[in-house]
Amino acid sequence: MRDDVRRVPVAYDVPSDRRRSRVAKKLLKYGDRIQYSVFVVDATPAKLLRMRAELDEVIDPDEDSVLLCDVGLLASVDAERFSYIGLTRTITPEGPLVA
Repeated sequence: MRDDVRRVPVAYDVPSDRRRSRVAKKLLKYGDRIQYSVFVVDATPAKLLRMRAELDEVIDPDEDSVLLCDVGLLASVDAERFSYIGLTRTITPEGPLVA
């Protein structure tokens, strides 16, 4: 695994069904869906920039919101930094490395 891979939870609020579906489809290419409108993306900084650019093309900045939370290098993310209460969702082991 590369040492610059970062873990980034991504949450979105998109009122349009069409745009919301397009946002979800884009994010499925990059990470794991852990809640209805929340994904976890493990990727290099360059891939994260590409993902942001793709999302910028889909959303309406006057109506939609996409939140990206960089929790740090994947190698340093442990159960104390990223955990659940209640039902858990599976996140791809060692992250879906996309260079």
